[in-house]
Amino acid sequence: MPQSPIPGRLFCFGLGFSATALAHRLLDAGWQVAGTCRTAEKAAALRAQGIEAHVFSPDQPLERGALAGATHLLDSVPPTAEGDRVLAALTPDILALPGLRWVGYLSTTGVYGNKDGGWVDESAPVQPATERGKARAVAEAQWMALHDAHGLPVHRFRLPGIYGPGRSALDQMRAGTARRVDKKGQVFSRIHIHDLGSALMASMERPNPGAIYNVADDHPCPSPNVVTYAAELLGLEPPPLVPFEQADLSPMATSFYGENKRISNARIKAELGVALRYPSYREGLADQLAAERAHRP
Repeated sequence: MPQSPIPGRLFCFGLGFSATALAHRLLDAGWQVAGTCRTAEKAAALRAQGIEAHVFSPDQPLERGALAGATHLLDSVPPTAEGDRVLAALTPDILALPGLRWVGYLSTTGVYGNKDGGWVDESAPVQPATERGKARAVAEAQWMALHDAHGLPVHRFRLPGIYGPGRSALDQMRAGTARRVDKKGQVFSRIHIHDLGSALMASMERPNPGAIYNVADDHPCPSPNVVTYAAELLGLEPPPLVPFEQADLSPMATSFYGENKRISNARIKAELGVALRYPSYREGLADQLAAERAHRP
């Protein structure tokens, strides 16, 4: 695994689950970290954690000078159908930044569309089937247009489902929201929040502007398998297996089952030297539970 990148100043558009986890790792490595959230309450909570937080929303423009000194940018803000919200508001400000060494855009493997369970690497065509995937494809193209026209050091990261402490099948089992939906032949890829952060940090250490990286673990599998294992770890009965046709899923959840593919992570290993701490959900869930029990009085 490459060493942590030389400390700089990271500005995160959208301090959500993924960006905040990365922020804490970089703070521990001596970085300055700033970014945006949507409410003053969230900003205050982030500042208490050592992150310089700014409110940025459709009704609240980013305050002047917030981007000053940024050496790295990360965008995890969901796009609209028209494209990226950040670029719509701040393209001139971003292009005016001196000394910008790396830009990361967090996209989705949904841009590949359905592959009937086949393996997908970064050379696969962009063929999104959902509105969500189409919006991400538009936003990717907008960022790459700035790379092509202005040399902005853009890197695209295509992500499957992200899980980790607080957002895992263990948490769903405890909350009573876990479901086991059975659709023949359906598999999903996923990535642990720690391994996503490792891939981003490795890219910062070895910039390759224009690159695309799939960030996924080694073990695509049906989602019921994950819930069953979480139940075993907790000593609970798993929820009943429900046929997909009878599951009464929300439109968004149904759209996830319309895409079936296995995501290849070969490039992050070969090019970035990423060694996954959690090559499958089994290691990720077991480690989460062990850490929780170690901190329990």
